[in-house]
Amino acid sequence: MPELPEVEVVRRGLEQWTAGRTIASAEVLHPRAVRRHEAGPADFAGRLAGRAVLTPRRRGKYMWLPLAAKEEAGQDAGQGAEGGPEPQEALLAHLGMSGQLLVGEPDREREKHLRVRIVFDDGGHDLRFVDQRTFGHLMVADLAPDAVGGPGGPGLVPEPIVHIAADPLEAAFDPEAFFRALRRRRTGIKRALLDQSLISGVGNIYADEALWRARMHWARPTDTLTRAEAARVLEGAREVMQAALAVGGTSFDRLYVNVNGESGYFERSLDAYGRRGEPCRRCGAPIRRDEFMNRSSYSCPVCQPRPRRARY
Repeated sequence: MPELPEVEVVRRGLEQWTAGRTIASAEVLHPRAVRRHEAGPADFAGRLAGRAVLTPRRRGKYMWLPLAAKEEAGQDAGQGAEGGPEPQEALLAHLGMSGQLLVGEPDREREKHLRVRIVFDDGGHDLRFVDQRTFGHLMVADLAPDAVGGPGGPGLVPEPIVHIAADPLEAAFDPEAFFRALRRRRTGIKRALLDQSLISGVGNIYADEALWRARMHWARPTDTLTRAEAARVLEGAREVMQAALAVGGTSFDRLYVNVNGESGYFERSLDAYGRRGEPCRRCGAPIRRDEFMNRSSYSCPVCQPRPRRARY
């Protein structure tokens, strides 16, 4: 599943290609793609038609396109909320396992797994939601005050994700609150990193990479962490995500692409994830693989020794 860097790559592409444009129409080709939009496909399409797209936003693995009211569509929507009244709704997207948001010439051939097509009134590039496994979804959602709060936050977020914590690349992220929350948990550090109500945007890949950088085993009990150790984990997560962003994210197959259909190549730089049996880049010991929550966890047995008291 795409994690924070991959979603941010897509968000940046959407900012380039959709901000300031007005939607002419939306076509739903598979109802499962809008299953979370409870009013149904026709309502979904109707609520998008005539709406101007403001600057796309992201939190963790979710992204959204704020929508100006229809009567505001004729003004400069690219200014975002700062240029006019706060938007009240947004097009919320979650890519799931295989979702892609692609832009291109509107007359190009339709993709095999095309689920939703959005056309703009300027006749330029359209926006398509392609999803082979149909685990992703789109919906038009009301915006609500950000429960996270703090300086640098988005102010308003879609109601379905108000429970999602700030992600480590957000200005609103509070490292001290993160440390205190870790100390209150009775769990292992990797399970905590995957808890989107504690820290959003981190998935299996970047959890393993952050812990490798922090020299910490994935089963280390969170209630034993010192403030400095928690800061090391957070620094590792930020460093690896910024590095992944610089090269377009991690693409293990053709399903992980940006809005132009291009793959990232951070998988070439991974230090732990997927490298079972390969030498650790620090000490040379073979990377090990452990079963974890019906998935895999990769670590170095020397740099990341298993704690005497492990939590899973």
